[in-house]
Order: sequence, then C-alpha cells, then structure tokens
Amino acid sequence: MGQVIVSLAAMFASLALFIAGTALLGTVLAVQLADEGFSATAVGLVLVCHSIGFVLGSRLATGLIRRVGQIRSFSAFAAVGCVAALIHPMYIDGWLWAVLRGLVGFCAAGLIMVLESWISGRSTRATRGALLGVYQVVYFFAAALGQYLVAWGATDDYPIYSLVAILIVLSLVPLALTRSEAPVMGAIGRLHFGALYRLSPSGALGGLAGGVVISAFLALAPVYASSIGLSLEGVSRYMAFAVVATMVLQWPVGWVSDRFDRRWLSAVIAGLALIGALAAAAFGAGQAVVLYAATVAVFGLTGCLYPVSLSMINDGMAEGDPVAASAGLLFVYGIGTCIGPVAGALAMQGLGPDGLFVFLAAVLTVYGGFVIWRGVTTPSVPVDAQGPYVNIAAADTGPVILELDPRTHPDTPGAPPGAPPGESATGRGG
Repeated sequence: MGQVIVSLAAMFASLALFIAGTALLGTVLAVQLADEGFSATAVGLVLVCHSIGFVLGSRLATGLIRRVGQIRSFSAFAAVGCVAALIHPMYIDGWLWAVLRGLVGFCAAGLIMVLESWISGRSTRATRGALLGVYQVVYFFAAALGQYLVAWGATDDYPIYSLVAILIVLSLVPLALTRSEAPVMGAIGRLHFGALYRLSPSGALGGLAGGVVISAFLALAPVYASSIGLSLEGVSRYMAFAVVATMVLQWPVGWVSDRFDRRWLSAVIAGLALIGALAAAAFGAGQAVVLYAATVAVFGLTGCLYPVSLSMINDGMAEGDPVAASAGLLFVYGIGTCIGPVAGALAMQGLGPDGLFVFLAAVLTVYGGFVIWRGVTTPSVPVDAQGPYVNIAAADTGPVILELDPRTHPDTPGAPPGAPPGESATGRGG
C-alpha cells in the first residue's frame, strides 16, 4: 500500500497545488468584486460561471483527453487556467470575469479528471478505499491552504493573482516529470435525476440541496465576511476554518451514518444546519464566536450531506451500475452548484449580507421538511441492510474518482454494498 501511495506522490502533489490555487482565486475574486462595488447579484452571476464551466468540462473534456493524452491535455488546461488567472487584474469587467471564471471551471474539470484517472488507474481492490482517503485529506488540506493564502496580498494587486498562476502552473511539474504510464480513461455513464429519485428521493434531493448550500457559501461567504467588517486576513481565516470543519466532521458523521437510519440522519443534519444558519443571520455580524460556531453547523455538516445522500442511493440499488448512479448524483450536485451562488446573491441583494444565511436556512428547511415527510410516510432501508458510508467530497471533483468508491465493486453481483454473500438489496430508497 505504501509503495502505491509513493508512486502516486506526484499526482497528489499536482492535485494539492491546483486545488490551493483555485481555492485562493475563488475567494480573492469574491472579495475584490465586492470591494469594486459590484452588487451581490452581479457577484453571484460572475462566480457561478465557474460551476457552469466545471459541469460542462466534466462532460466535454473527456473527448480531448482521449484524443491527445493525459499529459498534453493537462498542460493545455493548466496553461489556459494560468493565463485566465493573470488576466483578471488587467481588466476589471464583470462580463470578462464571467467568461474567465467559466474557462477556469472548464479547465479545472479537465485537470481534475486527468489526476483522478491516474490515481484510479493505479488502484486495486485492496487499495481503493485507502487511496480515496488520501485523496480526500490532500483535497481538504489544499483547499484550506488556499484560503489561508488569501491574506498574502491585496486582492486588487498583481501579486496575489501571480501566486494563483504560480500554483496552477506548478501543478503541471510533478505530472510532467512522472515516469508512470498514463492509464486509459474509460467511459462513465450517468443515471438521470428521475432514476436517482426512484432509488432514493431523499438522496437525490440531498445531492441537489448540498450543491446549492455549499456553492452559495463558498462563493458568497467571503463577501459576507468582508461586508461585516472582517479584514482580508480575517476572511482568510474564516474560510479556512470552514473547510477544516467539513474535513473534521466527515468521520464522526460517517460513524453515525453506519449505525443509524440515514434518512433521519439527513433530517438531523438539515435541522442543525438550519439552526446554525438562523443563528448566523441573527447574531453572526456582531459576535465572531456565534459566526464560527454557526459555520460548523452550516458548512461543516452540510458538507457531509453529499456522501450521506450517495450512501442512500447505494442502499436503494438492487442492481445496475453503482458508478453510473454516483456519477448521476455528482451531476445533480453540479446543477445545485449552478443555482446556489445566484439565488444566494439575490437574497443578499434584497435582505443585505445576512440574506445569505436566510437563503441557506430556506433551502435547509425545504429539504429537511421533505426528508421528515418521507420518513413518516414511507419505510426506510433497515440499518443492518445499509452499505458502508464512504467519505467522498463533491466540491470540484470529477466522476472518475467515483471508481475508487469500494461500494462500486461488490463481491456478489446483485448484492447490496456491504451485504453478506447471496443477500439481495431491499430496493427501498429513502
């Protein structure tokens, strides 16, 4: 196992550098747009283009990667991303920045897919789960590092954008120097939303709600923090804290998920996050302790909603392709990320900075109410028939990494994930 991780060290180094760069760029742009006097709606419309580009890239970049190969396509994506980052401070224009955000999002999807295919291609049945765990740790720490780097320079000056470009282009170096042979990328199918809903209504809508909440927070929380008087360094610490909170909560939530009804766990997550959002809206602007504590509930817990929802989808499958189901839910999550920044910005436009948390509270109320209604009116999958919880972060990850999910390779055809040999799935999703 150790030899496999060492052999993939270059891939993980490239992943860390790239994620740190894109996380830094996203927060810097949000703060600068607000400082330049753009309305909250305009900020949301510009920033959501990254999600749109990423969703398109996850569907379209595969063809380019197959035609020219992983390293060449990675080089092209990194070059375009680097150039886009450097153009931002040259011309402060909403329309231009929207296009640049779309380009960076598209290139991000291509870059992530190359790295994920390399990591997935080197995995075996025995190492798949461990490699997924390493991937998640690298991803979260790199995202937190990118947030901390925000305080290294003014958002309206070249050095901070140059740092973004440096990180993105440096991500090319480990991959370009590796002696490992690039794996062949296979085709990945997707289940449409209707099929996912039939497997688990709560899981399908949980993926959508998670995308809306996470994307709205990541895009607009820097604007909120800046508007309530936090310095650039304060914004940096706040956003890094939010990322770390999500990483820390994944494991205890996973432990609970394997021992209790996941549908009711989703309702509890939504309820606690709702309380946090209301507390942040009412008291966050004046009390830092309340804001940070509320952020643990709002962003930290909601960050666990996607893997819990994916577990419910898997629990409801009696047969079929688990990778296609996972890829379908990831696409639904991606649609949510296209909705969140715009809808959250409209709420901030009408209600002020606190409107972000009011909007998040509304989304969580709708989802939590739906899950409770499902829990009261329909039976759940028995706990002893549930498959294992697997920690998969959905933010800026591609469908290829889903192949590392140990549940996508059951030992017995037709058996539910984690079920004893010969046992069939219940087919009763949440």
